[in-house]
Amino acid sequence: MSASLPDLAVVYEHPEWFEPLFRALERHGVSYVKVPLAGSTFDPAASPAPATVVFSRVAMSSFLRDPEHPIFYAQSLFEHWQGLGTRVVNASALNIDTSKARQMSLIARLGLKGPATRVAHRQADIPAAAQGLRFPVLVKADIGGAGAGITRYETPEKLAEAAGEKWCPVGVNGISLIQEYAPRRDGKVTRVETLNGKYLYAIDIESPGDAFDLCPADACLVRPGAPTLTMTKAEPSAEIIAAVERIAVEGGLEVGGVEYLVDERDGSVLFYDINGLSNFVANPVQVLGFDPHDDLVEWLKTIIADEKAKRGGDLAA
Repeated sequence: MSASLPDLAVVYEHPEWFEPLFRALERHGVSYVKVPLAGSTFDPAASPAPATVVFSRVAMSSFLRDPEHPIFYAQSLFEHWQGLGTRVVNASALNIDTSKARQMSLIARLGLKGPATRVAHRQADIPAAAQGLRFPVLVKADIGGAGAGITRYETPEKLAEAAGEKWCPVGVNGISLIQEYAPRRDGKVTRVETLNGKYLYAIDIESPGDAFDLCPADACLVRPGAPTLTMTKAEPSAEIIAAVERIAVEGGLEVGGVEYLVDERDGSVLFYDINGLSNFVANPVQVLGFDPHDDLVEWLKTIIADEKAKRGGDLAA
């Protein structure tokens, strides 16, 4: 590859979400190129990566903004670049990020607790799958984002009616989750962000009523119709932090978050969402006392340096 390549390519779909990242890259003097997925094509027999290191910023909520979303395309593109020897940061998170069913399986496999969940791929099977669950239940699309496609059903009859009319939420991959609704203690959930498999920070997010759109980033908060969120720095227990770090490592999240709530009914900690795309909290210095984008960029710089050293060694050999 050419020595004149930029250090980093940031591959993304949302046109506004990553301005804080771009500003941090500029503060730290990293040469980078923006690669929006709109308009992207590639040649499987060619098409080298546009930079020494590629950073995936693919959002699962992209299907809400464009029916021709890049979720599955990005997986093929990143695998192509990886096959050519390019380091694609956080591509490993896409397998877990693209399926809430896989997320819940991972949580259970690690011996952690989540809301009781069933998975179906036909609407006709949803009522039977819900048998044995406590109502109300939530039906979720397997690929979500920004709380999309989450509907609450109070009774088995209401669920059966919706499934019979094919009104229940279905993911863009045709899969639905049926999940016991758990009331949040103090009306809040906690989002724990990780970097390179280690705890970075945590925030409590409080929302009005049962809002499920809990994206904490600047660009999310200004969207028309977005719920009013209150975000405060949180201090999870060492046990919860250790659990989140296990989820991050086993789920392949190099940069990502895990959300949990405390069930008001019995005080149990329920892990319910794994996010392979971290939109860091708005006003981070005010909320956290530091800007996590600086930590992210410093870590990316070490990866870039490692890749350059590796390529230099390959050339020398």
